Amino acid sequence: MKAWLYNSTKGGLEKNLIFSPDARNPGSPQGDQLLIQVISTAINPADYKAPAMSTVCGKVLIATTPASPGMDFCGRVITMGTDTSARQFTPGQLVFGCLGMPRQFGTLGELILASATSIAPLPVGVDPDAAATIGVAGRSSYQSIVPYISTPGNRVFINGGSGGCGVYGIQIAKFLGCHVTVTCSTRNVQFCRDLGADEVIDYTTQDVLKELKSQGQVFDHVVDHIGLPEGLYEECHKFLKPGKVFVQVGASSMLTFAHRLIRPAFLGGGKRKYVALLMKNHKDELVQIADWIQEGKIRVELDTVCEFEDTVKAFERLRSGRTRGKIVIHVTSLDSEAA
Repeated sequence: MKAWLYNSTKGGLEKNLIFSPDARNPGSPQGDQLLIQVISTAINPADYKAPAMSTVCGKVLIATTPASPGMDFCGRVITMGTDTSARQFTPGQLVFGCLGMPRQFGTLGELILASATSIAPLPVGVDPDAAATIGVAGRSSYQSIVPYISTPGNRVFINGGSGGCGVYGIQIAKFLGCHVTVTCSTRNVQFCRDLGADEVIDYTTQDVLKELKSQGQVFDHVVDHIGLPEGLYEECHKFLKPGKVFVQVGASSMLTFAHRLIRPAFLGGGKRKYVALLMKNHKDELVQIADWIQEGKIRVELDTVCEFEDTVKAFERLRSGRTRGKIVIHVTSLDSEAA
């Protein structure tokens, strides 16, 4: 099969990607697995961060190398394992889902093996490119917001509104009836408003912490995709209500998570509950988000759609931190013959 492969993460995963037209395929599906030909994949910061963070003495521990990056996908079923759950699908059927974690045969290879418990049929009318964005970004946003919203009218602050998770987060929070405040740069202010944000703080011209603290303890929930500014968690008690939760979805460094987790309140740490989100690979959330997309309740925003040969450029764009929505890569054609 064709695939992008890496053996090392030194200097950045994208600098180590090599295209192979005849890479080894993952083999036949076993048990509840399905062999799937990938049509589209959406890339996420975790696709390069997780392999890099698991590299010890130059060896990548999270996946056997050479490996293909990528977790999110929409594709077509080639064949199924023997379990009843796998036999619910049929050859040629379009499905979407997420591998859950980086592995040797990732979605930047033409063929993958995925568990029937982590994929769902593609709903009629939902574009494969849109479905490919749900796995990580859609569910991270769902899991960082939905369990914490008690009633319509709750006020939610989302730090980072224009990225892949932020775009989903704004819309999910608004669907739940929340008042939504977000941060973004000047060029994305109207973009976030168009997604439904009620209040936008332009971090390039405004002091985010000052703006939040000036409102007092009005927020019922906080979701942080950025990890900045410094002091956002430590001072969140000045704008987040007592008993409410600060959820960390993303940050530029794992040190942000570690520092905020271990520093006690009496030594200047945060005075609200802190949750570092570890996304769970739940199938029912895939289905729910896809249904919202099909019904027009959530729209998918694509920053860039790349062809397979432009995968390195796609990762460079992702790493720039200036994306507006998701980056999708076409692995095979929707109309191509199944392998």
